[in-house]
Amino acid sequence: MLTSVLPTINALKQPSSDAWIEQAIANLDIILLDHSHCERKAAGVALNFMFRYPSNTKMVRELTAIAREELEHFELVNQWLERRNIPLAPLSPPPYGAGLKAQVKPQEPERFLDSLLVTGLIEARSHERLGLLATYCPEPELAKFYRGLMASEARHYGTYWVLADTYFDREIVMQRLDELATVESELLTSLHPEPRIHS
Repeated sequence: MLTSVLPTINALKQPSSDAWIEQAIANLDIILLDHSHCERKAAGVALNFMFRYPSNTKMVRELTAIAREELEHFELVNQWLERRNIPLAPLSPPPYGAGLKAQVKPQEPERFLDSLLVTGLIEARSHERLGLLATYCPEPELAKFYRGLMASEARHYGTYWVLADTYFDREIVMQRLDELATVESELLTSLHPEPRIHS
């Protein structure tokens, strides 16, 4: 069980606001398009870890599975886009991702630790927000789709944090996770005007 490895897996400091839920539900097509981008980026992040740290055998094994699953989700979301006649198109990213990446320390091994924790936080927020979409989406079939993705999102953020706990001292992991989680919640205190999964 992942929960036996880290005392607190879900370290999000604040829940998503009602304003985000309302914005997302009112803009489901844009949220779906952004979701497609998020799944593609998540697969790329997993691959980037493998390119940067190829000798970390446990990490490579775990993230190979995650990259594969993220690409499967990317394909599933794209099927929803096709059904709704939403063309694949670029979207400007909200400041969330860049704000978190700015917290990653440039020197190793701190960079490795921060990258694992930041990625885990993004996955944890994704899990929370897909759960909100599953709960509040007025379209039953789409709500069911979001609910079906939640278990894998939980597994993903757990994997990143367990990897951090594998390669670093737990006390350092928990302290840094607490710091980064505070920044993560602060980045979401004001709602981004454009609907996004992480707005």
